[in-house]
Amino acid sequence: MSASPAARPIERVAGLLLLKPGEAAPVIWSFAYFFCLLCSYFTLRPLRETFAVTSGSETVPLLFTGTFVVMLLLVPVFGTLVSRFSKRVFLPLVYLFFIANLLIFYVLLASDWNSLWVGRVFFVWLSVFNMFVVSVFWSFMADIFSSRQARRLFALISAGGSAGAILGPLLTAWLAPLLGTANLLLVASAWLCLALVCQTRLMGWQQERSLESVSHVIGGSIWAGATILLRSRFLLKIAAVLALFTFLQTVVYNQQIVLVEAAYQDRSPTRFFALVDLGANVVSVLLQLLVTSRLLAWLGAARTLVIMPLFTLAGFVVLAVFPQVLVLGVFQALRRGGEYGLMKPARELLYTRVQEEARYKSKNFIDTFVYRGGDAASGWVYLGLSQLAGMSVGLIASIAVPVAGLWAWLSFRLGADFEGRKNRETVLPDNESR
Repeated sequence: MSASPAARPIERVAGLLLLKPGEAAPVIWSFAYFFCLLCSYFTLRPLRETFAVTSGSETVPLLFTGTFVVMLLLVPVFGTLVSRFSKRVFLPLVYLFFIANLLIFYVLLASDWNSLWVGRVFFVWLSVFNMFVVSVFWSFMADIFSSRQARRLFALISAGGSAGAILGPLLTAWLAPLLGTANLLLVASAWLCLALVCQTRLMGWQQERSLESVSHVIGGSIWAGATILLRSRFLLKIAAVLALFTFLQTVVYNQQIVLVEAAYQDRSPTRFFALVDLGANVVSVLLQLLVTSRLLAWLGAARTLVIMPLFTLAGFVVLAVFPQVLVLGVFQALRRGGEYGLMKPARELLYTRVQEEARYKSKNFIDTFVYRGGDAASGWVYLGLSQLAGMSVGLIASIAVPVAGLWAWLSFRLGADFEGRKNRETVLPDNESR
C-alpha cells in the first residue's frame, strides 16, 4: 500500500537522512542531546580563547599541562564511577558535577575575584569539561546504535552538535555585550540541564527496548581503561592516531595565539574567535547532513579516515608559505569543520566494535588522558621550536607537514583494521547485527 500524501514528505525526509523505521525517536533525542551539549560548550569557548590571549602565549603550555594534570586526577575517579555504579547513575552524575562547577565559576566571575587567575583556571576547566562530556556522550551512543546504524546515523547525530555549536558562538556574540561574561555561564548551565533531560529520555528508551541494560554495573578495575588499551592493538592505533591529531591541533592553536596577539594588540579578539567557530560549525553541519554518511558507505572507514589528515597536510603547506592571521582563520574553520563533520563520526564508529568496558573506560582514557597528555607534550614541543633561532610560524608549519603524512598513513591502517574486525554479537530491535 502506498503512503498517504501527508506521509510522503516525511518519508522523503527520512530517506534523505538514511533513517529506517523505528530509528526516528532515538535519533531525535540523540540529536537534541548533542545539540544542547555543544551549545553549552561553544557558548563558553570564545571566553576561553579570550582568557588564553589575556594570559599570554607563553602561558599556553602551562595551561595545557594543568589540563593534563587535572585529567590525570579525574580518570581514576571516572573509572571508579563506572566500576561501582550503573549507567543510570554515573552518566547523570558527570553532567550534574559540571553544572555545579559552572555555578561556582559564575560566582567567582560575577564578583571579579582575581579575574586573571580565574580565567586561567576556567581555561583548564573548560578543556577538561569538553573532553569528558563529549566522551561520555559518544560512549552512550555506541551502546544504543550498532556499527551498521552508526555508519548511517552518527553523522546525523553529530549534526545536532554542530547546530548547537553554531548557536553557541552566536549567543555569545549577541549576549556578551548585553549580559556580561558571568551571566553567559548561567546560559551554558541551562543548556547542560536540557542535555541531561535528553540523556534521561534515551536511557528510558534503551531500557524499554531491552537493549544493553542501563541498570547493571559494568564492574572491573578502576584502571581497566589503561590496561585494556595496552592489551589491544586496535585501541593502541586509535590512541596513536589521536595523539598525532592532537600534536597538529596544538601546533595550529599556538600559531593562532601568536598571530592573533600580533593582529589584535589594542582590541578584543572575541569576535574573531566567534566567527572562526561559526565558520567551522557551518562547514561541519553541511558535511554531517549531506556528505559523511554517504562517504562512509562509498569509501569505507579506511579511506574516509585519511581525508582530513591529507587536508591538514595541504593546509600546513599553505600556512608555511602565507603565515597570516586571515589564512590561519580560514584554515582553522575548514580544519575544525572537517574534524567535527567528517572525522569525529568516523572515529566514534570505531568504538561500536569493542566491548562495553572498553567503550566507557578505555574510550574515556583515550579521549581525556591521551588527548590532553598530547596537548601538554605538544605545547612544550611547540614552545621549544618557537624559541629556536629562525623558528617562525611558517617554518614550524613546514615541520608539521611530515607529521600530517604519518597521521594519514596510520589512519588508513586503523580504518582497514576496523573493517576486518568481527561485529559484536548483539541483536537490535531491527534485527540489524552489530
